[in-house]
Amino acid sequence: MPITQEAILSALSRIIEPDLKKDIVELDLVRDVTVDENTVHVHVEVSNPAMHSRKRMEEAVVFNLQQALGKEVKVVANVTPLSGERGNLRKVLPDVKYIVAVASGKGGVGKSTITANLAVGLARLGWKVGLVDADIHGPSMPIMFDTVHERPTTIEKNGKRWIVPVESHGVKLLSIGFFADPSQAIAWRGPMASKALEQLFKDADWGELDIMLVDLPPGTSDIHLSLVQAVPLTGAIVVSTPQPVALADARKGVGFFQLPSVNVPVLGIVENMAWFTPAELPNNKYYIFGQGGARALAGELNVPLLGEVPLVQSIREAGDVGRPAVLQDSTLVSTAFTDLCRAVQARLEEVVHAKAPASHA
Repeated sequence: MPITQEAILSALSRIIEPDLKKDIVELDLVRDVTVDENTVHVHVEVSNPAMHSRKRMEEAVVFNLQQALGKEVKVVANVTPLSGERGNLRKVLPDVKYIVAVASGKGGVGKSTITANLAVGLARLGWKVGLVDADIHGPSMPIMFDTVHERPTTIEKNGKRWIVPVESHGVKLLSIGFFADPSQAIAWRGPMASKALEQLFKDADWGELDIMLVDLPPGTSDIHLSLVQAVPLTGAIVVSTPQPVALADARKGVGFFQLPSVNVPVLGIVENMAWFTPAELPNNKYYIFGQGGARALAGELNVPLLGEVPLVQSIREAGDVGRPAVLQDSTLVSTAFTDLCRAVQARLEEVVHAKAPASHA
């Protein structure tokens, strides 16, 4: 068969974009096609930015073109993620501008505390914020948002019932904790946990959001892999404390998101419990867990240090009563969290701006 534009597009129309459920020609995802003697160059966009998604699309392009045009035809496929306005074509959470995972290499470093205060802080800065508590086995957001006794409602739209997130402190919230008895452990195997988590994203009426934060379980498990495959993450934040044992796990957390098969931009590292400041000595700093460990790790890994949050009793107390510490006006704590929020906002703009030119390469 002769190598014509018509023959190429006909072959590519057999490829269905997995998230958008239509063929890539109909969706206008075939951005450029050129023929150089016996070589076909094709630029295609996909909704999921993860490396595994782009690799599968590349294989599909090569297979379908060689099946239609002949095995002797060389196919060079350039597959890039949707960006800018076209990024809104994605089917999963199409009205959410940024989707950011908050992770930690180990438990006990205050990841959920950072996530809760980041969510409320961004809402106070005028952003529309959603939060998914994806810590399947230890959901803590219902406590931190004082919503333990609340339950999501449902609404019917277009013949389907959707979960309506709970709202607290200006944040839309869903947690596995809302659907389980607080006194019972959640003993789910990986596939069951992943399916439940996926429903919080795909079966909920989130509406328009500037950002959705996802509070992940500690470590790197199949929950993390399922999230990367199901949701187009804009970036990830890794939380650590300054001591070496936590930093070693934080290094693994950063490494996970930088794996070629995951390929999610690391927005930066947050150092929690950076120093201890007693209430009666507000100008004193005691480096109980070591000094500057996360800053040094960020420099070594060439990722930004987004912020340093002190170890202050009021942060713990605020979380326990469901009123995140960022709401404490004009304090050391609220200043630290507000600075963190602004750093995350700036970093998101930087990452999205850096991605934009590549999508038209």
